[in-house]
Amino acid sequence: MGAYTITGQRARQMRVVPAEVLKRLYTRSDRHGLVQTAAHVALLVAGGWLVLATKGTWWVVPALLVQGLFVNSLFGAMHESVHYGSFKTRWMADVLAFFSGAAILNNAGFYRHYHMAHHRYTQDPARDPELVTSGTPKTWGQYLFRVSSIPFLMLRVRDIFLFPFGYRGDVDYIHPSAWPEVRRWGRWLLALYAVLIVGSIALQTTVVLWVWFIPLLVGLPFLRLYLLCEHTLCPNSDDGFANTRTTLSNPIVRFLMWNLPYHAEHHLFPNIAFHNLPEAHRHLRPHLKYVAKGYIQVQGEIVRSLSRAPLSS
Repeated sequence: MGAYTITGQRARQMRVVPAEVLKRLYTRSDRHGLVQTAAHVALLVAGGWLVLATKGTWWVVPALLVQGLFVNSLFGAMHESVHYGSFKTRWMADVLAFFSGAAILNNAGFYRHYHMAHHRYTQDPARDPELVTSGTPKTWGQYLFRVSSIPFLMLRVRDIFLFPFGYRGDVDYIHPSAWPEVRRWGRWLLALYAVLIVGSIALQTTVVLWVWFIPLLVGLPFLRLYLLCEHTLCPNSDDGFANTRTTLSNPIVRFLMWNLPYHAEHHLFPNIAFHNLPEAHRHLRPHLKYVAKGYIQVQGEIVRSLSRAPLSS
């Protein structure tokens, strides 16, 4: 477990963006949220249609990949919604959090508290739940195992089938008062999955399997690769200018992920609405230590850090 450095600079860093600018950037918008959500739903419908239209041909393979990217990028919608940044109206954010989380096998009620702990203890190996549950890959074996999505699926089985009934396992990084919400959302999640399964059997259809579940599994490794880029190789410290990486990428990725690639900006100011993160980046970029041009570049850096490690964990 690596050491954690406390710099004491966070308060100063929070003053880099002028208060009057922050007040405007904090403003949520139902209009922006509805446009973003409608566009993403349209892509999911188009991707699902493409999968069904190509089923039975080799063209279904790229169709499944495209739809898999559309499905897994709902992580951005869930993430923004648990922050209540997707909409000004809170119940709308909760609805989007639930359904986008369900689409990627996440109990969004649990993820909200897990993610708040991640923000509070970013890059602290002893308290950041992302490091506690997954750690930083040091070897090729650890890297490939993470990208395979097997650890993700193992944890989601726990969340989906055990959390609704009061099981907590070894989770000690969320407050005890959060568990009623986790159980409640978990029961709704089980009910939704039951409706989808029973409905598919009753209607004798495999549409849900082809337009959602298979693409989800196909796209999971790409989401793992994406998430690895947020903090890997950044220092274990409370330095908000250095412990998180912004990856500029391209407009398509930024759109699909609700501007989450502006990740250092988001970590420094979690209350900035997703549609205002590009402006926040203009204020913060001169101060940020890790700003990458694209995800291929970051993965190259990660892979090079593993190059001398054996192909084992």
